[in-house]
Amino acid sequence: MLIQRILTAIVLIPLVIIALFFAPLSIFSYLIIAICALAAWEWSNFLAERTEKTVLLFLIVFSIVLLYFIPIESTLKSKLFALIICLSVIWWLTALLLVVGYPNSAKYWSKSPLIKLLFAFFTLVPFFIGMLELRTINYGVNSYTGAIWLLYVFVLVWATDTGAYFAGRAIGKRKLAVKVSPGKTVEGFIGGVSLAILVCVIAYLTGYFNINFTQFLFSSLLAVLASVLGDLTESMFKREAGIKDSGNLIPGHGGILDRIDSLTAAVPVFTILSLHLF
Repeated sequence: MLIQRILTAIVLIPLVIIALFFAPLSIFSYLIIAICALAAWEWSNFLAERTEKTVLLFLIVFSIVLLYFIPIESTLKSKLFALIICLSVIWWLTALLLVVGYPNSAKYWSKSPLIKLLFAFFTLVPFFIGMLELRTINYGVNSYTGAIWLLYVFVLVWATDTGAYFAGRAIGKRKLAVKVSPGKTVEGFIGGVSLAILVCVIAYLTGYFNINFTQFLFSSLLAVLASVLGDLTESMFKREAGIKDSGNLIPGHGGILDRIDSLTAAVPVFTILSLHLF
């Protein structure tokens, strides 16, 4: 399984680099819309009825496409984006309570398609907005600036996952959230966060990120913690639905949603803290 995951990563990482640095902004945006559409379809596995699945897919994709193409003045559009992405903080705080309180918390949402639709909206739509906002940082002056910022967030999340995996396998004993994801440990969590902080410090020392170190560290650390929450939240939904993976599109990794669950939380949180609140 580990070898298969490594081989898949060897293929996927160059594709991510190409999309970030070489795809025109419009093509990049369409790719993210497509990824969100696939993730929405996989999310529909958490719903019971086929009609509910179709409605969820339509509403999520329609919302993202509408937000991207809506013909309004750019300043007003930026304010709308900022509002939605800031509202996602409420969702992730709610998700934290749901994860901590699981399985008792499931009685509030497991039977409601409408609530699950809201969960999907505030997971995928702010993720799309955050990807777009980070990618367009300083775009008119240097089209690579935003790509580097986004790559940094990706590497931060990958470091968290990698550190947690190896630390958990080596010394993991105490369960982090046994009722949600029995395989995750406190030691793995500490290992993942530690490696991510090291990445943060090294990235800042490159001198590329023209930002106050305290702000950079705080934004990065909160994004890392959010990434863990994003992973646990999807695990909670899968456990309640009785499925192991959200899909089987990526060999050794499950579905699209399994690969971006951490990013759906980390990207908007990092965007909020680095672009909107300071």
